[in-house]
Amino acid sequence: MSSTPADESAGAPAPATAPTPARDLAEFKADARFAWCVTGSGHLLEESIALARQLPRVDLFLSSAAEEVLPLYGWPLDKLREQFRVLRDNSASGVPVGMLYHGVYHTVVIAPATSNTVAKCAYGISDTLPTNMYAQAGKQCIPGIVFACDTEPSVVTHSPDQWVELRPRAIELDNVERLARFEYTTLVRSLDELKAALAQRLATLDLAWTTSSS
Repeated sequence: MSSTPADESAGAPAPATAPTPARDLAEFKADARFAWCVTGSGHLLEESIALARQLPRVDLFLSSAAEEVLPLYGWPLDKLREQFRVLRDNSASGVPVGMLYHGVYHTVVIAPATSNTVAKCAYGISDTLPTNMYAQAGKQCIPGIVFACDTEPSVVTHSPDQWVELRPRAIELDNVERLARFEYTTLVRSLDELKAALAQRLATLDLAWTTSSS
């Protein structure tokens, strides 16, 4: 027996719901800022901090691991505080995250992001200050930029005292691809891609680098 149009429509999948657009710029404070999160990775850490210094109005959010690693690359807390407002991962509930709800931050950046941080973000775990910032930004429809470290079968990086080659496993590479599909997320795999993503966000915000990013 042939089916009627009604029968066909009953068995058809429901149309996909259009994604909620990113938060309207008018909802942010006039002096809203970049929230730049640092994790425990040393991969292109100094170059990432250099980019953060060239942005207008940026605060640093440090994981506990970042606090351990940053001094090894010449950035102790006292030196960071000369350049940035620094927020530390010293509250169980992630108190600084609440500022996202009040339009204080228009963009969340995680750079550089360890494979641990990428995995947590990709599976909805938010138990550090950077991962909590990323999760809550997503729930507020606030764009995020994540600079993943382990994105190629071979990654050459500079430890505090030597160059080393890392070989990310399939699970780390899979997590990068999973996170790249998340809403409101721009996942970047190189310093040039990070610069480009930041430049695009600055253009959207009608802002400019404070100094040359080249």
